[in-house]
Amino acid sequence: MNGKILGIILIVVGVALVAWGYNVYDAVEAQLTRTFSGDTPIEAWIGMVGGAICVAVGVFKLK
Repeated sequence: MNGKILGIILIVVGVALVAWGYNVYDAVEAQLTRTFSGDTPIEAWIGMVGGAICVAVGVFKLK
């Protein structure tokens, strides 16, 4: 039962991280940075990749 609760928590946190990472990626400052230098903010990568990993581990914990 503890594993399932942990899985649900990881999925919720992962979805929140992905949403936060996408918001950082889509921000005006990030768009200007990408336009002029081609760099993506590291916070966006951390949020989206970390969130995807959390969701994957959470789904694995639910099984």
